[in-house]
Parts: sequence; C-alpha cells; structure tokens
Amino acid sequence: MIRGVTVERLGEDALLLRTAVPDDRATLEVVHALAERLADDRPAWLEDIVPAYATLALFVDPGAHVDGDPLEVAERWLAARLEDGLAQPPVATADSARRIVDIPVRYGGEDGPDLDMVAHHCGLSPADVVARHAAGVYIVAMLGFAPGFPYLVGLDPALAMPRRANPRTCVAAGSVGIGGGQTGIYPAAGPGGWQLIGRTDVALFDPARSPPSLLRAGDRLRFVAVRSGMGGTG
Repeated sequence: MIRGVTVERLGEDALLLRTAVPDDRATLEVVHALAERLADDRPAWLEDIVPAYATLALFVDPGAHVDGDPLEVAERWLAARLEDGLAQPPVATADSARRIVDIPVRYGGEDGPDLDMVAHHCGLSPADVVARHAAGVYIVAMLGFAPGFPYLVGLDPALAMPRRANPRTCVAAGSVGIGGGQTGIYPAAGPGGWQLIGRTDVALFDPARSPPSLLRAGDRLRFVAVRSGMGGTG
C-alpha cells in the first residue's frame, strides 16, 4: 500500500482513496498522479475516476458483468495495483509536461465589479491586483460546484479574500472570482459568493463538446489580461 493512502467504500458503487500528505500542492500531485496511473489500466466496469483535493473517487458500474460483486471486484483490483504496480509513491509530473491553458480575461468595470473592493481590502491598487492575479500559473485542483467549474490553486496569498456575506443570486457566465485563498471561473450563469474581478468569453463547459469540460484536474492555467476596466489603464 502506498504510504499515506487509505481506501474506503463510498456508498454502494464507489471507492474513495484518501491521502495524508500535509502540503496542499504535494497532496494534489499525489492525487493527480494516482488518477493518471489508474486510468492507464482502467477496466470497462470502472465508470469514472474523480480527483479532488485530497481524495480520489472510483465509480463502479453496479450492473457490470464481473465475477462477483462489482464493488468487491473493484476493491481487489485496486488493492493489487496499490501493492504491485503502484507500490512506489507517485512521482509528480513536471509542470512543463502538463497541459497549459491560457484564459483571456477582461478585468474590472462591469466584468469585474469587485476589483476595487478587493484592491482596497488587500492594500493594493487595482492594477497591482490584476498584475498579481495574471502572474500566476495555477493548478486545476478539481472540478465541482457546477459543471466545469475549476478550483484553482496557486493564488498569490496577498489576494486572498473572504467570500461575500450575501452571495449574488446570478453571476454571469465566465466570471473570474476569488474566494478565500482560491480563484476560479464560473462556467455558467448562476448564484455565487466569490468576489468578481474579471470575466472571460471562453466556454468552460459545453455539453455538445467531447469532452464537455474544457479543463481537467491537473491542468495548468494562466490568466491573460486582455483589457482592464480601470480608469486610464486600457
């Protein structure tokens, strides 16, 4: 068994792998590496592999034609791989080998109505907030909350912001926000409580596309400032 990884049942059709790595970035690397290595040997009865911050869920087809209970078969399959092919701790994939997705963003103005407030809270100018936000290379930790919504790790700590006390009932699709120590992008219009600093026209989720989500866990993402709604800045 890989040190620090435990396995438990998640309901009647899934297994959950938990990691015990203390550092957020290191935890993500372990989870993403495990997901990739299990996907390389994915059997037909394994419907989905879903990484999160410190866990990895394996969803099993409960109606699969296998020798025995599908979940028990999945437990044996996973145990064999954790003891054999995955016996060594996962090796992080170099950033240079990861897919990098550039997201153009219009910062401030109607597209980023909270930019000035974020700047005031952080003791920075709006231009500094934009510069710091667009300077990072972020890791897509997981997708959740809404289809295609990326939780991004790598935000400059100086830009950390509490969520809104009163969430908006409707946030425009493509809005880029900050919530706590994370940043993310709303793929579709809907309610939300993150502080909005910009907006993109990139479609993060399209049911007619294959795959429907533009991003996947483990991707690297960069924001590219294409215009700012700040006075006198372009």
